[in-house]
Amino acid sequence: MSDKIKVLVVDDQYVARSFFEFHVELTKRYELAAALPNAEQAVAWCMDHPVDLVIMDVVMKYGLDGLTCARTIKQDHPGIRIILTTSMAEARWIEKAKRAKIDSFWFKEYSSIPLTEVMDRTMSGESVYPSSLPNPAFGGITKHDLSKRELEVLREVTHSLTNEEIAEVLHISPHTVKRHIENMLAKTGFKNRVDLAVNAKAIGLVVPEDSQTENDDRRPSSAGKEGKI
Repeated sequence: MSDKIKVLVVDDQYVARSFFEFHVELTKRYELAAALPNAEQAVAWCMDHPVDLVIMDVVMKYGLDGLTCARTIKQDHPGIRIILTTSMAEARWIEKAKRAKIDSFWFKEYSSIPLTEVMDRTMSGESVYPSSLPNPAFGGITKHDLSKRELEVLREVTHSLTNEEIAEVLHISPHTVKRHIENMLAKTGFKNRVDLAVNAKAIGLVVPEDSQTENDDRRPSSAGKEGKI
């Protein structure tokens, strides 16, 4: 019987899933338990199979997101270590993951720490989180050149809301919303709010609330268990 650490990989993107599989299979310490395209399937898999470490993407195209399902796995199987990952620059997931007691968090595109190091440190009992937040280029500036309020407005712009709707969500005036959008256009050099939204979405600078985990009471139901075994 193998004494290697059993790793469950969960990512809805084939290329990313293959990347994780490759890194696991390169090592002598770990072995691939399964590779699944759906976070809810991961919850079901952990119920019926031995798993030591889960590497799971936050955003899923279908079903519940990775953070919600990781929270459920942690509640039901506290001994399983979990590394959440994302290729997006959205930083709000960091605090959500910490509150859910997720062991580690790794930015695919922005981390300076190799994945295998994060895996080793996580399995050694360390909680590995980014020491700094992603700062991707956004037009003529970087993310850090935008204020917290501008990022909040931009998040709603990517959700195709009007100034009035954004004002209602953020409890500010439509005039203030308009001013923030004008300031972001001046800073970035983009021509209009559509350009702002398209470019923000392209790099995952901000993600609309309905793509994030806001309801801590959601739990995944049983799902299929297809995947690479």
